[in-house]
Amino acid sequence: MLDTILAIKQQEIERLYLPEAADVKKVSFAQSLKQTDQIAGLIAEVKKASPSKGIIRDDFNHVMVGKQYADAGVQAISVLTDQHFFQGHRDFLTDIKKFVDVPVMRKDFIIDPLQVEESKLIGADAILLIGEALEPKKLHELYLQAYESGLEVLVEAHSEETLEGIVKEFTPEILGINNRNLHTFETKLAQTQQMAKLAPKESLLVSESGIFTYEDIQQVVAYGASAVLVGESLMKQNNIKKAVTQLMNGVNV
Repeated sequence: MLDTILAIKQQEIERLYLPEAADVKKVSFAQSLKQTDQIAGLIAEVKKASPSKGIIRDDFNHVMVGKQYADAGVQAISVLTDQHFFQGHRDFLTDIKKFVDVPVMRKDFIIDPLQVEESKLIGADAILLIGEALEPKKLHELYLQAYESGLEVLVEAHSEETLEGIVKEFTPEILGINNRNLHTFETKLAQTQQMAKLAPKESLLVSESGIFTYEDIQQVVAYGASAVLVGESLMKQNNIKKAVTQLMNGVNV
């Protein structure tokens, strides 16, 4: 699946045009994740669909979802902007940024400098760079470009091999462990436990995917995570604001 996504993404980049810069305020992604009195920092995801699950939320209104997340006190918002596989759009991010004060991360398959520039122009505070999608040297180049552009980066890895390659090249400020295998879409929280042992102590560790309950958060925090990224389990709820409160305060969603 990842190979298919990256092939389509390469075609999209060849047709990519840069928009005008969005007039929005920048907010620090890392600082926001650290400034919480909850069990962990929460990155809540705005996601309409996925290749494995199809449509996740029928009554999808990206601005409404983003505002409910912000009202519920999340530390950051992740916005899926991939159109072909996730039914997202780059405008979703810009629209949400106009209504919230928390940092907003662009989640997409970013493999080219032009996409980094595009992310800055649409108003992102941070971007995701996927270790399984890039060679460590190329990932580091895009990472440095992002920080020079005023963007922060969540560097994600799923396998030990990928993470080892990344940390040999550099130490990410924010490191995400994806509990979902992007080739098979199998998900297990034990991935965070396994990978946390290889993570640099200086990196802020984020556990991503497969998190549905407060107990799940307790588990990955015990493994070493300081923050979590949650999408599907929140997007499926009728009352998203209530669901966030329940998730972060010990009641099952």
